[in-house]
Amino acid sequence: MAPMIIQPSISVKTLSESPNLKSIPSNYVNSAIYPSDSPTSEPHDYSNSIPTVDFSQLISTDLHQRSEAINSLNKACQNWGFFMVVNHGIPENLMKGVIDGTQGFFDLKEEEKKEFEGKHVLDPIRCGTSFNISKEKVFFWRDYLKVFVHPHFHSPSKPQGYSDIMWEYCEKSRQVAKGLLDGISEGLGLEECYLEKALDMNSGFQIFIANYYPRCPQPELALGIPPHSDHGLLTLIIQNQVGGLQVQHQGKWVHVNALPNSLLVNTGDHLEIFTNGKFKSNVHRVVVNNTSPRISVAVAHGPSLEAIVSPASPLAQSESNPPAYMPKKYKDYMEMQQSNQLHQKSILEQVKIHRK
Repeated sequence: MAPMIIQPSISVKTLSESPNLKSIPSNYVNSAIYPSDSPTSEPHDYSNSIPTVDFSQLISTDLHQRSEAINSLNKACQNWGFFMVVNHGIPENLMKGVIDGTQGFFDLKEEEKKEFEGKHVLDPIRCGTSFNISKEKVFFWRDYLKVFVHPHFHSPSKPQGYSDIMWEYCEKSRQVAKGLLDGISEGLGLEECYLEKALDMNSGFQIFIANYYPRCPQPELALGIPPHSDHGLLTLIIQNQVGGLQVQHQGKWVHVNALPNSLLVNTGDHLEIFTNGKFKSNVHRVVVNNTSPRISVAVAHGPSLEAIVSPASPLAQSESNPPAYMPKKYKDYMEMQQSNQLHQKSILEQVKIHRK
């Protein structure tokens, strides 16, 4: 049985809209719990160095173009675990429609949103605040909606039209994720469809995560979401025009300035496991601001929930490179991550094999 979720009485959005709110409640002050995670230090300006992958070249019939794109993609996975995808084929008006629909969902009355609250971490639709308030000592300045959209599509019934646009966007993002994973597989020296077959991607798990980070009167004390890596293989992110996502690179925080109409992509724990550590899952966080709400939609793509994920055997056969991660069913891994506090790579560490 999946663990119960205990919800607070109001969303952070409602809290932030309280008249005369000048300071945040003490149970939202993250700087005292994890001082090293505090957003007070200025992020390092590597933002112009964040890799870009041209998706149209990745799926091109021109072998030279495709080879160049695969090389760029694999360098991005190895050196950053984060990149921007351009020319991905998802219409700009569809991306805007998803953001507008998400705004509409979070604008629903509290009692309407409670219809979709969910009770367990494996419920196909659940909304709430922070990450897992049953485990957290302090909360994060974030409301969320999490919806399982593949292999079985679910969606909230409100607001009107949100379900249709969510379905269309998730279908198209799954096509992009497939193209990226095929390129990654080939770049690793495997067959193009090796990863797809090994992890039963036809039944792959896809989850739509909508995030709302309200305006915060004391952004230097709060966090939208703490430093963490994602479960799954790849997460594709879109956002409104408000920044806040920061990724870790060479031990420094890098602020992400998204290119117009781009997809932001980060590598997940199961890509790290599958590649036997050649590609590391990216650690990222979200900081908040005191002027404008940030809306983001992250669509995570993982193996089949029933797939037992371990390093790909061609990448973990030699004595010098033995398997570095224990096999674990994806569903069990995801449940473990969602049921605990979100902090760095704490769940991935539990499946690592530490050799002397």
